[in-house]
Amino acid sequence: MEITPEIKEQILGTAKVLAIPMRTKFRGLTTREVLLFEGPNGWAEWSPFTEYEDEEASIWLNAAIEWAFGDIPKTDVKTIKVNATLPAVKDVRAALAPFGKFEVVKIKVAEAGQTLQDDLDRIHQVREHYPDARIRLDANGNWDIETALKIAKTIYQEDVPLEYLEQPVRTIAEMAELKLKLQEFNIKIAADESVRKVSDPLAVAQANAADILVLKAAPLGGINNALHIAKEAGLPVVVSSALETSVGISMGAHLAALLNSEYVSGLATAALLTQDVTDTPLIPVDGEIPVSRVKVSQSFLNQGALFTPMSQSWVARLTKCLDLA
Repeated sequence: MEITPEIKEQILGTAKVLAIPMRTKFRGLTTREVLLFEGPNGWAEWSPFTEYEDEEASIWLNAAIEWAFGDIPKTDVKTIKVNATLPAVKDVRAALAPFGKFEVVKIKVAEAGQTLQDDLDRIHQVREHYPDARIRLDANGNWDIETALKIAKTIYQEDVPLEYLEQPVRTIAEMAELKLKLQEFNIKIAADESVRKVSDPLAVAQANAADILVLKAAPLGGINNALHIAKEAGLPVVVSSALETSVGISMGAHLAALLNSEYVSGLATAALLTQDVTDTPLIPVDGEIPVSRVKVSQSFLNQGALFTPMSQSWVARLTKCLDLA
């Protein structure tokens, strides 16, 4: 959509920068910084990670602008099922408690400074405490093919109820090679970074390098673009979050409702935050979250406790990305 001077003025005029502490360290972060702004559709969130370059961050901004100002397909779906997310921690039960009841848990593996045995121990704990839960493993591309095959063999031998390995290796070529080798164990691969961090998000499907696509609305430039990718790829999809507040997650929930995937969504990550920006946070109840726009609460806006000043670096970044979006 065209970003007019009026839209830019409204974004800059309503922008709020927040720093929200997390319950446990996740993706190397202990605090999640996000920027919220308001448009005629309601509140939207722009929260590219701070290390991202402006070109990548501007794609996230396009998604937020579309959510606040653009035309979004409607849905009558009221709720969607979501998985729990387990960071690379030792106290599994404490980390999963905020998610309540769940059918599927995504376990973070291949964390820097940890071993393959640490990953297996975490899997074993989940199986012990949540014997009915299906499991997803997310390596964020940090394994090599040999390591991925080693853990795949162990999982197969132990009869772990695995839905898929998410981004086990880094490149699309490695994914394609691994996918062939995993057929021996009947294990599926889901592509995340190979969809959202490449110039052509359809390349992984065209290379037959994945069985499932993980789609995140913000990194893909918005709901309409994500819908296009899903249609063109012709693969099953999982809609997931990018560690957002409930404002950002509401956009993902809308996408998930439109796609109606057979796989539950990874959109319960507001449970990883110590606080949220709304009186109705999208925390799962009985493994589901509502599909609805989220209003930033007035009490939250008034308290100001989580606000960080819009520093020169954030203002400069937003201004540059508005010109790129």
